[in-house]
Formats: sequence, structure tokens, C-alpha cells
Amino acid sequence: MTVDTPWQHTTVLLNEAVEALCIQPDKTYVDATFGRGGHSRLILSKLSAQGRLIAFDKDPDAIAQAAQIQDARFAIRHEGFCELGNLPAHSVAGVLMDLGVSSPQIDNPARGFSFRNDGPLDMRMSRAGESAAEWLNSADVDAIANVLFQYGDERQSRRVARAIVAARPLETTGQLAQIVRKALGYRPHNNKGPAPKDPATRSFQAIRIHVNAELDELNVGLAAAEQLLRPGGRLAVVS
Repeated sequence: MTVDTPWQHTTVLLNEAVEALCIQPDKTYVDATFGRGGHSRLILSKLSAQGRLIAFDKDPDAIAQAAQIQDARFAIRHEGFCELGNLPAHSVAGVLMDLGVSSPQIDNPARGFSFRNDGPLDMRMSRAGESAAEWLNSADVDAIANVLFQYGDERQSRRVARAIVAARPLETTGQLAQIVRKALGYRPHNNKGPAPKDPATRSFQAIRIHVNAELDELNVGLAAAEQLLRPGGRLAVVS
């Protein structure tokens, strides 16, 4: 599989999130996380010829999808929503943010977000900067343990961090998942009763948040969105 595979995506809370914006057809709106464009297309369908929609996304796959929208009312910026502050203050009537990872990112093993299928240990939403593998192969035990505890609520973060350091170099998602499972004494489900959550899930979440500086970007983006909104404007966040 390649990164160009057209992975399917169902937009989460499509109607609910857009309805929360209380669209005024002649105003300007921001889709701060374009993704695969579900929210953007619905917003555009509610705008008049005078309305405008500005979308943001740092994922190059999302930018490629946005290029398919041929609409003079629409513009896409290849930036994360931490750059919302580059727009004029009090210039938009609504901002929509859909946080986290989209299903095309998770489903594509080449992106390295999931251990569902083995792939390179990447996890970068923008495909720029330090990958998950590069960070894990250079960080010390304390740094890794802190990330796993703070962003993944991993109570045995130090044990997992030591196992990661001992197994370096790490290259694939499957390799990392196996290291975490072994460190935590995880055993495959015996098909009796509901399956417990794979303990590697917490570590993958934590590492992804760290690699993409997601919480830092969220803090900046929320503050910028507040400044962007006109009086009476709406901020809708899907979390």
C-alpha cells in the first residue's frame, strides 16, 4: 500500500458540528482541520455567493484532497490550526476544529499511526520534523516515561520506557506494539467475553501527541480562534 491510496473516511458529527456554527450564509468561516473535507463541503453548501470558507490542514494528503474543491468561495492553507492567528482579528463568524487523527491516517499503515497493520514508525501529521522512530531511538528513559504518563495515562510508563530503550533501534509500528505488550505482560484475548483494550494503545496515543505537539498546538489554536471570531461568533470543537 502507498500513501496515495484513497482511504475512506466518514466525517464524525458532520451535521451536529456544522449546525453548532449557526451558519450565516454571507459570512466567513474557518474549518481549522480540513481532513478529507466533510465539514468543509457541508459548510460551503450553506453559504451564499458572498460567503467564504478558509480551511487549514498540515497533512499533505488533506491538501491534495482540498485541491479537488473548485469553488471561488473556498481557500485552503497548508498549515496547522496553530497558525489561525495569521488571519485578521474579528474577521470570521465561526471556527470549526475536529481534533485528533482521521481514519485515513490511522488506516494507512505507511503513516505509522496504528499497530493494526505493520508499517514504518512515523506518526507525523505533517510529514515534517522528527518521526516517532527518530524520537524513540534518541530520547532517554525519563523523557519517554514522562510522555507515556502525561499523554497516555500509562501507569507503568517507566517499565515501558526501559523496554523501548533496551530494544532500540525501533523501526516499525508492529515492533513497538510488541515491546509495549511484552513489558506489560499482555496476553492475547481468549475469545471469552469482551476483549480488553490493547495496552499498546495508550503508548501510541502518547507518542503521537508528543511527536505532533498536539496539546501545544491546541492551546495556541483555541486562543487564536477566540481572537478571530466576530462578536456573537461560534467556535465548535469535536474532541
